[in-house]
Amino acid sequence: MKSFFVLAALATSALAQRIAIGIPTDRQEIPAGSNFTVEVDRPNSLTGSTEVAIAIGLASCSRFPGGSCASLDPSELLGTILYAGPYSPQLSNSSKPPHQNFTVTIPNDFPHGDASFTVSHFSLVGAGPFAFFETQNTTVQIV
Repeated sequence: MKSFFVLAALATSALAQRIAIGIPTDRQEIPAGSNFTVEVDRPNSLTGSTEVAIAIGLASCSRFPGGSCASLDPSELLGTILYAGPYSPQLSNSSKPPHQNFTVTIPNDFPHGDASFTVSHFSLVGAGPFAFFETQNTTVQIV
């Protein structure tokens, strides 16, 4: 019974550390060859954590059945890596949660159509600490 409570506490702590993709929004149109800003949010939490890194990737859905992103598992395929490195979200003077912006470039020859935009996040959570890894994604339109 004691181990159940420990596992439940760890799971709750991990859920409090989740990121969110602020920009781009779902179904946002992004021109191939363009630079654009990516906003990765990480809401405040009472549980301590140390941010380690993120990777931002873009995978064309045109190579999947019907050109649909539905059959793509973003935790298994990041596609073209647009950024990989440190993540250090900061609180700003706006109403936004702590976040960090990244300027990335969509390759000129990236296929047009639906694409899975994925952010993979790694952090250390709690006093232990324990490793926490997650993947968030949204579908964008490359035009």
